[in-house]
Amino acid sequence: MHVGKGKIFAGLIVIAAVVFGLVYYGINLTSDLGKTAGQISEEDAAERLTKLYGDIRVTEADPIKGQIDLDPVDVGSALPSIDKFDISVDHTTSSYVEIFSSTEKSGTGTDGWLNEVAEAFNNAGIEVDGSPVSVRIRNIASGTAADYIKSGKYVPDAYTPSNALWGDMVAAEGVKVEEITDRLVGNVAGIVTDEDKYNELIEKYGALNLKTVTDAIAANELAMGYTDPFASSTGLNFLVTALMTFDSADMLGDQAVAGFERFQANVPFVASTTLQMRDAAKSGMLDAFVLEYQTFVNTADLQSGYVFTPFGVRHDSPLYALGDLPQTKRDIIQAFADFVRQEDNQALGTKNGFNGMDDYKAEVAPADPGLLSAAQKLWKEKKDVNKPIAAVFVADVSGSMNGEPLNRLKESLLTGQKYLGRDNSIGFVSYSSDVTIDLPIAKYDTNQQSMFVGAVSSLQADGGTATFDGIVVAMKMLQDARAEDPSIRPLIFVLSDGETNEGHSLDEIRSLIETYQVPIYTIGYNANIQALQSISSINEAASINADTDDVVYKIGNLLNVQM
Repeated sequence: MHVGKGKIFAGLIVIAAVVFGLVYYGINLTSDLGKTAGQISEEDAAERLTKLYGDIRVTEADPIKGQIDLDPVDVGSALPSIDKFDISVDHTTSSYVEIFSSTEKSGTGTDGWLNEVAEAFNNAGIEVDGSPVSVRIRNIASGTAADYIKSGKYVPDAYTPSNALWGDMVAAEGVKVEEITDRLVGNVAGIVTDEDKYNELIEKYGALNLKTVTDAIAANELAMGYTDPFASSTGLNFLVTALMTFDSADMLGDQAVAGFERFQANVPFVASTTLQMRDAAKSGMLDAFVLEYQTFVNTADLQSGYVFTPFGVRHDSPLYALGDLPQTKRDIIQAFADFVRQEDNQALGTKNGFNGMDDYKAEVAPADPGLLSAAQKLWKEKKDVNKPIAAVFVADVSGSMNGEPLNRLKESLLTGQKYLGRDNSIGFVSYSSDVTIDLPIAKYDTNQQSMFVGAVSSLQADGGTATFDGIVVAMKMLQDARAEDPSIRPLIFVLSDGETNEGHSLDEIRSLIETYQVPIYTIGYNANIQALQSISSINEAASINADTDDVVYKIGNLLNVQM
């Protein structure tokens, strides 16, 4: 679809809000976006950083080695209670089925199509075996839903993700999956490209498809972002299709891996949500980004100046029955599928932006279901192969963190550290009224991992809260590391309740954050989330509001994407 130019994304805030609430991680923006009004010169920044650092009481802790747990991450144990995810439509009869539904169709507004259809179904007096039946819809992102199902922590009666890749992946993990229908409503994933860049690429390559897009990215001719393939349907689709474009016969072979590394080296970032992709595009750093067609057509500010190019498998919301269901439940699921396909319900879907681009067919053959999880692991291993990361974790150990908040902080870091890639470099800082360097930055080998575990395990809470002093120390550590290796990509993760009452202020360090372009991800523990957002928003990083029930899962997801 080819459309005219405009400014970006005011309407997408509403469309993406549900997605942001259900998918839990960050975005990494490390490209040079140019100086903003608050930036200062590198020389002035270095002088200011040295001065601020000199004002802080900093101690270095003796290293403490901890016991490393070499077992793989247990996703099921980290998942929060399923009650964290809203029931968007509840059942109205004693005989019913529960369906996990992807968020673009079980949210609100134009994203609430399936809810309207489900309510109509529940009011229609439909019977199975002489008894009235109904459905319960749970609004949950496709990737998160797959985690619940694969882990066995919570398995609904039925599952309707955005695309069939998730159904294939769940089945490959040994879950009994029966496809009831391959389509509830039509949709596709696509690349949204700035019109000027689109015309430039057409002139050079003659066509725009995933092959030419990945070639252009590898040649550093296109700045494009995509979404996390562990959580996002569009991101998973993009990854799998790209790998098959590099080598259709073996998407995990040497040729495919080499192709992935070439283009990934020039991808500015991977986002986790549509909302974060909106923020990145708003900054002006992107020529293109991935999006579903239904979101695209419902975003007024994208209807001028952008071109939508579909790719990969279709996003037609297949419906699956899960496990060994009684025949009555299976019949209810089938009755619901038949009801959804009725003409008036499909017309409602069209009104909400679905059922467009029905003539599009996948440009590559279906991927081997058994290789999908391996493709995700390949992405994790190779996504930063040419971009070494140095990250400092900054932990609040003030008195207000005492008790459950600190216990959950420790648990989330001890679980999350399993996601830290071995090629990364890691440091650790804790703060209360003063700041302690618990672990200087070093390559995350077995020795560093042991000392990271030891440092986290030994944390104790007491004193005031000098959050910005902790950030200053982390920035000084990262700048020293960059002096030794200018190629590193710096990150800071701040874990706090957000209540700063001592030390330097945000105003005093804002210009440093802007000049050094260090993304600062903040994770709040029953926190003043607005205070933390003010830190993260400077360089478009994510701020996670994690209460004690779901912080382990959220931080695991964040680190899986960024590290």
